[in-house]
Amino acid sequence: MNIVVKSAEAELLIKELELKTDPDGLRMKRYLGMPDLSRVPASPLNEMVENILRQPNFKDFDLVEFPEIVPASISFDLFDFPADHPARSKSDTYYINDKYILRTHTTVMWYYYLNDAGIKQKMAARQPVGCFSFGKVYRKDEIDRRHMNVFHQMDGWYLIPKDQKVITTDDLKEVLASIARAVFGPEVKYRFNPDTFPYTDPSLEMEIEREDKWVEVLGSGVVKGSVLDKIGVDSKIYNGWAFGFGLERLAIVSMDLPDIRLLWSQDERVKRQLKLGHKFKEVSKFPPITRDISFVVDKNFVPNNYFDLIRDMGGDLVEEVKLLDKYENAEKFGANKISYTYRIVYRSNERTLATGEVDPIQDKIYQETAKQFGADLR
Repeated sequence: MNIVVKSAEAELLIKELELKTDPDGLRMKRYLGMPDLSRVPASPLNEMVENILRQPNFKDFDLVEFPEIVPASISFDLFDFPADHPARSKSDTYYINDKYILRTHTTVMWYYYLNDAGIKQKMAARQPVGCFSFGKVYRKDEIDRRHMNVFHQMDGWYLIPKDQKVITTDDLKEVLASIARAVFGPEVKYRFNPDTFPYTDPSLEMEIEREDKWVEVLGSGVVKGSVLDKIGVDSKIYNGWAFGFGLERLAIVSMDLPDIRLLWSQDERVKRQLKLGHKFKEVSKFPPITRDISFVVDKNFVPNNYFDLIRDMGGDLVEEVKLLDKYENAEKFGANKISYTYRIVYRSNERTLATGEVDPIQDKIYQETAKQFGADLR
């Protein structure tokens, strides 16, 4: 069954966002407008999702689609995120306002799934239930070849009355093994390690062997009773498992991709290679152009917010931003001031960049660094 959740609050906030012209509003509009690669048929992220959904273990599971704008309270409080968890910070999460955020994880689907009338009836009758959700999520992040602030996750969970089955770590292993085979093929070699997640206990991580190295790829756990109780499920009656992972991470491992930006490429030489299990061969290693920027700002400067500015100006031409230097000197800069020097690496995966293309971008970054952050450029 497909469950599509509508939210009047989210729709209203999108309309309000359309009217905004400030940098935060403009970038959030742009992020929300980016395609959901997990639903684009030609994308390996969609291929991965479809392979997982076809697994026999999951044939009776429901699918849940829910808004990309969600209440912060549902995203964090219901899932036992501690009050000081970094995800709650505005340096890590995109806040539409004080109460609503761009969703940071697809696990939020638990809340929406349990509020569906049909699922409520099933659980009142003490039937097992299970579902998947997948799509774009948003987190402020650094800029390099392995990270983007807009990426894709997939979550799944299964609940069953304890008098029918008690969920154990063996069940977690079976779930993770099914996903590993769906993504990496039936011959994949894997192993399990204990792990810790905010809303499951016990928890396991899975590693797979790639070129004689073990690489962490998946996590799963038994849903905490405290979390079940918070979302309206009687933990004395029900227990269950849950997993969640980033689709890009597994795609990069599967295809040995050198750069996460390739997943968004429209270059046909790139696109025809983006198949799970196919080792990617670079079209060409185009040369980088590097530019440094130094400035002095107040100590409340947030690097993740600055990376967003660079994304705004440079888009997918920015490969990496490296911190070269950071120091304080009250005599030189003044009290409560700090100096930063960053190196911006520009490189296209599809063509050779010219300095005449990069320099105007760098000039704009200079201007906006001073304007948006009150920086004293050096």
